[in-house]
Amino acid sequence: MNTPERLDMHSEAFLHSLMRKQLRLSLVCAASFLIVLLGLPLANYFAPELMATRILGFTLTWLILGIAFFPVVWLIAWVFIRRSIALEEAEAREVMREEQSTAPLTDSLNH
Repeated sequence: MNTPERLDMHSEAFLHSLMRKQLRLSLVCAASFLIVLLGLPLANYFAPELMATRILGFTLTWLILGIAFFPVVWLIAWVFIRRSIALEEAEAREVMREEQSTAPLTDSLNH
């Protein structure tokens, strides 16, 4: 039976674990962006009357494209950056916790 390898912050296992989690986050953010990006043309196609509605002198299409699109994209980017940093910090804390829990064991073996 194989014993689980101790996770070192500089090991390949640590990097692969972190990269898998960040890939999953990237895919969720990319899918969100694609929904936002493709949502406007689809809304124009499937609900042309609604999208032609005038609000503040603009059609809803132009209002969404000119005002709402960029804040939503910024929000997706902000969420990605915040979650990515949180993932890195959580992984680093986990490794530090593992190192601290095994340190007394290795110290007692060395003395």
